[in-house]
Amino acid sequence: MSGAAFAAVGLGAACGAWLRWGLGVWLNPAFALVPLGTLAANLVGGLLMGFALGAVQAWPTMTPALKLLLTTGLLGGLTTFSTFSAEAFHLLQRGALGWFGLHLLIHVAGSVLMTWAGYALFHALRG
Repeated sequence: MSGAAFAAVGLGAACGAWLRWGLGVWLNPAFALVPLGTLAANLVGGLLMGFALGAVQAWPTMTPALKLLLTTGLLGGLTTFSTFSAEAFHLLQRGALGWFGLHLLIHVAGSVLMTWAGYALFHALRG
C-alpha cells in the first residue's frame, strides 16, 4: 500500500463520514419513524458509485489514488451500501442472476440479522 493510496482513502473516508453525519443531522428530525439521513446517504451513495464506476471505465487513465479517494474513501465513508450496490451491479453486468439474488439476500437479511444479534448481545451482557 502506497502513502498516496493510504492518504486518499483516509481523506475520502473522513469527508464521506462527515457528509453522512450532516445528512442525518439535517434530515433525520423530519420524520421520526425512518432515518431519512441514512436512506439519503444509501441512495445517493449508490447513485454516486454508479457514476464513479462509469467514470473509471470511461477514463482508464484516472490515477489509482483518485479512484480510491472517490470509491473506497468518499463513498465507502458515506455508506457501505454504495459498495454493495457496485458489487450487485457487476453481477448483473455479468448476467449472474442467481448470484445477484443470493448477494441481495445475504447482504440485506444478514445485515438485519447481525444488527438484531448485536442488539441482543448488548442486552445480554448488560443484564
